[in-house]
Amino acid sequence: MRNLREIRVGETARVVKLHGEGAVKRRIMDMGITKGVEVYVRKVAPLGDPVEVTVRGYELSIRKADAEMIEVE
Repeated sequence: MRNLREIRVGETARVVKLHGEGAVKRRIMDMGITKGVEVYVRKVAPLGDPVEVTVRGYELSIRKADAEMIEVE
């Protein structure tokens, strides 16, 4: 399985599972990233942090560490 950090710019992936626990997992879910949702990777900053994605029709920037906790297919 791959995580969101490994998805290339211009690709779309479906969230399979969220790793992490407590406040971190809750924050990711509050941003609209939940199991089954499609995530489109728009941009990645030059040093790889943050990753800019489109989720549920809105744009979102995610830290690299958080992106690595999102398992996708």
